[in-house]
Amino acid sequence: MTLPTGQSRFGADSHYAHSNDHAVGNARFHLLADHLREVGRLSAEFAAAFDASDWGRLAGLWHDLGKYRDGFQRYIRQSRDPDAHIEGRVVGREKTHSTAGALHALGKRNDVFGRVLAFLIAGHHTGLQDLEPSDGGDASLKARLADEDKTAEYMEAITETIPADIRDGVVPTTRVPGDRDGYALWIRMLFSCLVDADFLDTEAYFDPEKAAQRGRYPSLAAMQSALDAHLLGIADRVGVQSASVVNDLRAEVLATCRAKAALPPGFFTLTVPTGGGKTLSSLAFALEHAITHGKRHIVYAIPYTSIIEQNAGVFREVFAPLGEDVVVEHHSNLDVDERKEDHANRLASENWDAPLIVTTNVQLFESLHAARTSQCRKLHNLVGSVIVLDEAQMLPRDFLAPVLRTLKLLVAHYGVTVVLCTATQPMLASRYEPVTGRKTFDGIEDAHEIIDAPEGLSDALQRVDIHLPTDFSSHASWDKIAEAVRAQDCALTIVNTRKDARELFGLLRDDDAIHLSALMCAQHRSAAIAGIRDRLEARRNGANRPLRVVSTQLVEAGADLDFPVVYRALAGMDSIAQAAGRCNREGRLKGMGQVHVFVPPTSPPPGELRQAEQTTRELAKTGLLARPLSPITFRRYFDLHYGNGDLDAQRILDLLKPDRAAFRTAAEKFRLIDDAGETVIVPYNPNGGPNSASPIHEWVGALKKDGNAKWARRKLQRYTVNVPRWQFEQLLARYDIEERAGLWVAVNGRYDAVFGLMPPEQQSNPADLFVSGGTHAQ
Repeated sequence: MTLPTGQSRFGADSHYAHSNDHAVGNARFHLLADHLREVGRLSAEFAAAFDASDWGRLAGLWHDLGKYRDGFQRYIRQSRDPDAHIEGRVVGREKTHSTAGALHALGKRNDVFGRVLAFLIAGHHTGLQDLEPSDGGDASLKARLADEDKTAEYMEAITETIPADIRDGVVPTTRVPGDRDGYALWIRMLFSCLVDADFLDTEAYFDPEKAAQRGRYPSLAAMQSALDAHLLGIADRVGVQSASVVNDLRAEVLATCRAKAALPPGFFTLTVPTGGGKTLSSLAFALEHAITHGKRHIVYAIPYTSIIEQNAGVFREVFAPLGEDVVVEHHSNLDVDERKEDHANRLASENWDAPLIVTTNVQLFESLHAARTSQCRKLHNLVGSVIVLDEAQMLPRDFLAPVLRTLKLLVAHYGVTVVLCTATQPMLASRYEPVTGRKTFDGIEDAHEIIDAPEGLSDALQRVDIHLPTDFSSHASWDKIAEAVRAQDCALTIVNTRKDARELFGLLRDDDAIHLSALMCAQHRSAAIAGIRDRLEARRNGANRPLRVVSTQLVEAGADLDFPVVYRALAGMDSIAQAAGRCNREGRLKGMGQVHVFVPPTSPPPGELRQAEQTTRELAKTGLLARPLSPITFRRYFDLHYGNGDLDAQRILDLLKPDRAAFRTAAEKFRLIDDAGETVIVPYNPNGGPNSASPIHEWVGALKKDGNAKWARRKLQRYTVNVPRWQFEQLLARYDIEERAGLWVAVNGRYDAVFGLMPPEQQSNPADLFVSGGTHAQ
């Protein structure tokens, strides 16, 4: 391709990237050359963390070359719309600009390396595309670059007025980290550098005061000091109250984690029974390891949106002396919808530049396989980080192969340390065909176990008896289960679906009972759990008020509750172990806590929950459940569980091979929840008053005034409920939700003080999708 040159009507110093009549403390127009140079500088700086600064610089310099075309310059001068620079917001050929830089890169080098830059530049507004057209006929990168109108855009854009330091450059040759297996992740990492640099420089133009506030975080060393002080306070309180075997073992786990933090970066496993102090011990390991080995960030990933606030709350308490912005709590719930993107909410997307991120598996792993700009923006900040996967047994079976490949690439080529933290450590080693020895699954071979003797620790922390069903084919009725629960003064019952929780709760006929499910927003659940803790403490001090709690599985991780008796609906052995962790947690009972597993009248919903329950049934037939909580039992369980499944059910690895590079299709298929549903903001009132007095109204109002009000978006995360799409449509049809500031808000008294968001009565989905399975909805 020959480089065209021509004359522009506009001088070299009068081409603009952005315009805004209301730019805070800035000129109305943002010079295009300034923007390109600064994005190139920032992108190179970000990419230097994985030795790709030349790639980042060229992507930044060339990403907006299409804005040099006369048509775009006329348009941006005439428009009063601050979103004028966002491609696709306004119809018209002369408004497009992202393809010119992609064609320019191919003009410099028309091969696989030029194509890398073409992917980045062409997608910096609309996201990474597939290389070839998909089965559904969606546009592809090749089709886009061959389009005559796009070629005309390029020819019009590349003029002699473009400064040589921007226009010129040599596309480098490099060895892709991880070779063919690492091609897709490397492109996403470069894409992240470009997108974040573009967003940050755009933010600096639109709101320099807000941009100046970025990066003001305490050091990891200061955070370590705060954690040390917090742990010392805990030790002092425990010493005053009473010593116990459990607390002594927690202290040993903590000391071991700190000692092992000096080991070289890589994969680690932390196998500690529930109640063994994993949360703070893993944080201590992560901080010590990060400081010792020069890591930049700590990312704490948790399987459930419904419990993320509990861990985040623990961390905020630890780091409270350092300020409230030390910990960023990032759900998937309020990510910007690309269909409603504008300059303000585009800039509000998270980039994970804080020292400690608390997020979900959905957010982490879907972002690592994403195509959208707002999802990919954060990825470069994973380089040189410590990732703690809390409750690692919840890694989704159907996506295990692509998840582990990505983690292995991060560890091998991007300076990441991964900690697999759980009481029920999954079997993630490679698998081989028995006869030929051919590798059938590429697992993790070199993980270092932090605890020296996990089996011994498990035996020492044994505090419960597990009573499994004598007949796994005999289903108990809800009436029978309610009768057994009512016979206990203090009991926790955990069921598999929201529907089951409501039915059993109603049958208890107990005014003192408490209901927990993800139909309650995070703030509501936190208040309910705090109330449960208070009542448990009162019972330990002599109060005799009964306490019966009915919950979905959201209570099984992150909730430090301590009941003498727990009932658990049949599920995977890992879930049963988590339920056991809410029983006799502190070892205060004279005898053992009692955990009763029952076969409910309904089966778990399709997907991960049902797969896990079926594995438990199969394992029970082999007679290998004599020691239900032993690490050996869990090795057998996960070996069977993974062996029964397809570990790349959506063929993500095939889609991301270099010759296919189907980024958009892979992103659409990589969904850890089949029906992720819709997020609804609910008017929960933490003070117990009417919904109309909920603080959400103030925060939604702030977003109406300023879509870039990230503080308001973060606060609203704790007041959201996810509902399946079919139920969302019902609520919408009944006018029980309405759109405000681009977000859906529950109205008409649909939020209940006991149950949370109330679904429409007497309407149900034949597929029974309104369930607790997955990562969002419990």
